[in-house]
Amino acid sequence: MNASEPAAWRPDRQVVKIVALVAFLVLALVYYFIRLGGLAIAYIADGGFAGIAIGIGMLLLPIVGVWIVGATLQAAFAHQRLARRIDEEGLEVDTSELPRRPSGRIERDAADALFERIKAEWEADPDNWRSSYRLARAYDYAGDRTRARETMRRAVALEKLERED
Repeated sequence: MNASEPAAWRPDRQVVKIVALVAFLVLALVYYFIRLGGLAIAYIADGGFAGIAIGIGMLLLPIVGVWIVGATLQAAFAHQRLARRIDEEGLEVDTSELPRRPSGRIERDAADALFERIKAEWEADPDNWRSSYRLARAYDYAGDRTRARETMRRAVALEKLERED
């Protein structure tokens, strides 16, 4: 990239650091899963009942681990795709003017007011992935992470349906 390209095309330094960290952690997990799988096979090859039982248990750990890592990365990529589209459309939830605690979190009353406003938008158009995405963000700002995750999953599913049409 050269200096004449718009700043929007340059990767954010923080994003690059996070991607590098995630890549390192995934590689470390792959190494761990391979080592654990090798140990599991060695226990199974030992032939004793206890060795086989322990080996099978150890073999399940990498399988479950690969599934968890894959599902987490798939969700992260889907959320990033939605965040990018929302940003491009200028629909990201603006919290720049909201009062914050010393920790950086939005003040509770302000987060609740923001949530109520965005919830009203969602109620007007609940089958739009954009309103579901915005509601998920509002849940997160209000501190309700469980509902934020559920609503984000809904937004991802709705956006996928829109892309398939």
